[in-house]
Amino acid sequence: MITLETPRLHLRQFLPKDALVFFLLNADAEVIRYTGDQPFRSVGESLALIEGYRQYADYGLGRLVMVEKSSGEVIGWCGLKYLVDEDEVDIGYRIFKRFWNQGFTTEAAQACLKFGFEVKQLKSIIGRANASNIASIKVFDKLGLTFERDDNLDNKPWKLYRITKEEWENLTH
Repeated sequence: MITLETPRLHLRQFLPKDALVFFLLNADAEVIRYTGDQPFRSVGESLALIEGYRQYADYGLGRLVMVEKSSGEVIGWCGLKYLVDEDEVDIGYRIFKRFWNQGFTTEAAQACLKFGFEVKQLKSIIGRANASNIASIKVFDKLGLTFERDDNLDNKPWKLYRITKEEWENLTH
């Protein structure tokens, strides 16, 4: 079981009890505006995604639920994902709007990068952001990811960022 801690957050693997929260998170058009994802059609569809999620078992990493310690409330998710077709590990996140601009995403992502580099011994981690998603690009900057190239996913302009283990170590040690 993957669990991570930060000063304000507990990060843990997805559980079936998270289905309603994930349904509500993806139901907010602003939250998924730049992701390319569609809202879940039902809580059952959200539950099916959770129950079919194989990243933990197959690769020993994955997206993690972000739980605010002070309230016990699930505020979003953050974590690593192995992209099989590209042989890359991606950092991603999604958070309810009422928690935007409070540093939670950066805090959670820093813990996930630490896990990726120190525990999983990854050589590099990428991040992708829709070219219009300035907030996500700012998070990448705060994390130390550097712009690598423009990308095109689903006929939309994206930007690919990367941080290597060496770059991360230089930032954190």
